[in-house]
Amino acid sequence: MNPKDYSDIVYNVIGAAMKVHSELNWGLLEPLYTEALHMELEECGIPNEMEAHLPCYYKDKQMKKSYQPDLSVEGIIIELKSTSDLIPAHRAQLFNYMRLTKSPIGLLINFGRKSLQGERYAYLEETNECVLLDRNMNMLYPADSEPDTDDYWRFMEEEQSYINNHS
Repeated sequence: MNPKDYSDIVYNVIGAAMKVHSELNWGLLEPLYTEALHMELEECGIPNEMEAHLPCYYKDKQMKKSYQPDLSVEGIIIELKSTSDLIPAHRAQLFNYMRLTKSPIGLLINFGRKSLQGERYAYLEETNECVLLDRNMNMLYPADSEPDTDDYWRFMEEEQSYINNHS
C-alpha cells in the first residue's frame, strides 16, 4: 500500500472539512460536524458513508462485531473530534480502528479549535503499526511512538500553518 495513492481523496476530504469549519466555525458538538462533512462531501461528488459498519478482524479472521467510524471514504477512516486539543487517546482510538478494520489511511480531524486541526496516518499491515503522514503523504515515523523531538513539533506547526493559510 502506497499512501500517495490516496493523496487526491485525502486532499479533497481535508478541503471539505475546511469548508465545514469556515461555515460552522468551531466548538459545536461532534455529530453536527459529522453530518455537515457528510453533506459537504456529497455536494463535492465524493461518495462517503456516515457511521457505516466496517468489518473487524482478529488474526485475519472476520469478527462478528463491526466498527462504525464517523465517516468513511474509499476505505479511509475519518475520525472527527470537537475538543480543545487532540490528545494521545484520540490517536490511539483511530489507530485501533485502523488496525481492526485494516483500513490503509486514517484522518483525525478536530473542529474544536479556532483553526481546524488535522492529522493523517497510514496503517502498515505488515508491521501492524500506524505511521504519521505529512501533507504530501510521505511517511514520517511510527505513530505509536511518543515523539518529543523538535522535528515533530516543527512538523506539526508547519501542518497547522498550512491548514490555517488554506482555510
